[in-house]
Amino acid sequence: MAKDQLEVLNVLDQAKTQLYHFSVVVIAGMGFFTDAYDLFCISLVTKLLGRIYYYVPGSSKPGSLPPNAAAAVNGVALCGTLAGQLFFGWLGDKLGRKRVYGITLMLMVGCSVASGLSFGSSPGAVMATLCFFRFWLGFGIGGDYPLSATIMAEYSNKKTRGSFIAAVFAMQGFGILAGGTVAIIVSSIFRALYPAPPFAHDHVGSTVPQADYVWRIILMFGALPAALTYYWRMKMPETPRYTALVAKNAEKTCADMSKVLQVDIPVEKQTIESQDRVETAGFGLFSKEFLRRHGLHLLGTTSTWFLLDIAYYSQNLFQKDIFSAVGWLPAAKSMSALGELYKIARAQTLIALCGTVPGYWFTVFLIDRIGRFTIQSIGFLFMSVFMFALAIPYHHWTLKENNIGFVVMYGLTFFFANFGPNSTTFVVPAEIFPARFRSTCHGISAASGKAGAIVGAFGFLYASQNQDKAKADPGFPAGIGMRNSLIVLAVINLLGLFLTLLVPESKGKSLEEMSQENCEEAENQAKNGPAIV
Repeated sequence: MAKDQLEVLNVLDQAKTQLYHFSVVVIAGMGFFTDAYDLFCISLVTKLLGRIYYYVPGSSKPGSLPPNAAAAVNGVALCGTLAGQLFFGWLGDKLGRKRVYGITLMLMVGCSVASGLSFGSSPGAVMATLCFFRFWLGFGIGGDYPLSATIMAEYSNKKTRGSFIAAVFAMQGFGILAGGTVAIIVSSIFRALYPAPPFAHDHVGSTVPQADYVWRIILMFGALPAALTYYWRMKMPETPRYTALVAKNAEKTCADMSKVLQVDIPVEKQTIESQDRVETAGFGLFSKEFLRRHGLHLLGTTSTWFLLDIAYYSQNLFQKDIFSAVGWLPAAKSMSALGELYKIARAQTLIALCGTVPGYWFTVFLIDRIGRFTIQSIGFLFMSVFMFALAIPYHHWTLKENNIGFVVMYGLTFFFANFGPNSTTFVVPAEIFPARFRSTCHGISAASGKAGAIVGAFGFLYASQNQDKAKADPGFPAGIGMRNSLIVLAVINLLGLFLTLLVPESKGKSLEEMSQENCEEAENQAKNGPAIV
């Protein structure tokens, strides 16, 4: 480390874990709770939307979303998230983390509520309204990724930084769990108030008119947790590393940190000026020097997140289709519309409770002990192993007596996704890039992940269709089948394991050490001319 490193950053790196650290986890984590709820609750209600708006009178099958509508409803929020990650990631480095943080939250609150509204009652009007507001909901969610990760990283000490960033991300698990729980509760209440026969007994009567309220309530509930944390987000001071290294206001840095860490932090003026010279003349994001120092790192974080999200979002958004394909969910004809929603929600909640949530928290407890690289490698490897184990003897798992075994194996893929790359791909980009690019580079990495999620959302929807067109869902062409789709996902995970070699280990190192911001090379580069913007 350079001699002129700011004393406040040394104090921050060595600071004991305090109540304030946990409050930041909760404040930032509630954003991710909302993110996960909003992104994944749509998968619970798509079957219901199909029954309500797309039933063809006289048809022997329940209504289902047409291919274009299904792809749009599932994927439009992901497109918005990708755009939001790039935009707010860049804005977070330009204007500061705190100033942008409230904007993303208000977008999430407003668009969660608006997603449950519709202009007109025709299927086209409802789907258009839903897709419009879910795009902007995703835009706000996208901003939460780089900002929450960067804020938590820049507040943490180096000993427990990984656990705190992972804990923020782990709130996603509770968000997914909450989505299923809310769907179970709301559908149960409406089933009790408005009982309906199965579709096979009464095609029209199986979908009661009041079912139209159910999906709206489920989507709108996502506004509540985000709204509850808005005040506390606005009360947070700017992160010390942004104030010191980017805004270069040492006095405010010391004042803020003295308040939140309750310690006296003396900083000499000459130390600030020395650091200022290095940072002012430093290299730019699109410079050869950035490419030399961090080019492979950025390739590693973007490629692994891209590959991970192809598999992860394919699994999450289309759990209901996989469960139906292996017979774990009853045939749609044998259920009413609300009964089908209840059973889909129950199945997804069970997977979240047994596989998803524990995986996140295993990462939280072990990431600063065994390291990011180890956890990411283990996760990719075992995701591949269990997907191959599901795909190769696929017929075996479709037999009714083997459904429990399938659910266990499927749940383990979620466990190792979250005790693995789904957590580490979020943590590492917040640790290895310079402060003035940290939010931007995290946003680029996260956007790459959402590009993978879009591939998964659209690609898996079509690829998993039966190879016999007559057995594919109405309106869909023949696909490669569920078995072959799982094999493709397993191979993708193996590729992610290989590309993990590009990602550096940041366990136990300060942010400045990982980004080389305070090394002697930075001073040498300062003499080479102005940065390339």
